[in-house]
Amino acid sequence: MTTTKIRFFPLLFLVLAFAPGGAALAADFTTVEQVLAADTPPDGVVFEIATADDDALEWAIPIVRREAARLRKQFPQLDIALVTHGEEQFGLRKQEGDAVPRLQNLARALVEDDGIQLHVCGTFAGWRGLSEEDFPDFIDVAAAGPAQVNMYRELGFVVILVRQDDDDEYDM
Repeated sequence: MTTTKIRFFPLLFLVLAFAPGGAALAADFTTVEQVLAADTPPDGVVFEIATADDDALEWAIPIVRREAARLRKQFPQLDIALVTHGEEQFGLRKQEGDAVPRLQNLARALVEDDGIQLHVCGTFAGWRGLSEEDFPDFIDVAAAGPAQVNMYRELGFVVILVRQDDDDEYDM
């Protein structure tokens, strides 16, 4: 039985590496610096955020806005999207009453001022009993966050992971 497992993993790796698009899956996460160093832009950039931190979008959205501005300075017509599919996405849901929290203002500016498409994960929201109606109209509730990232990848977008290191440094 152990021999079967040992043989299976190299076989799986080879299948994924040589399948159409399989090699890209292993190497398509990139950095803003790599995109800026290119002579020509990719078809687009999708920033991906998936954390267990409820407050991650408080620091992540300003970083995405800053990095998107850098990218568009060099490539003005670059299509940019943000897909959030972890605990952080729940900070974007509609709040009771008329109060608009700071995070929703940041998200609205990302979409309306910066022209960045913003998606949350409908599957994860559904597990919490939430639906499209629980999020503001300017946010797209995708069927599934990872599938949305893959859709962008198929369109030629590069994926940039947005994450915070243990020492509070931001990687991109």
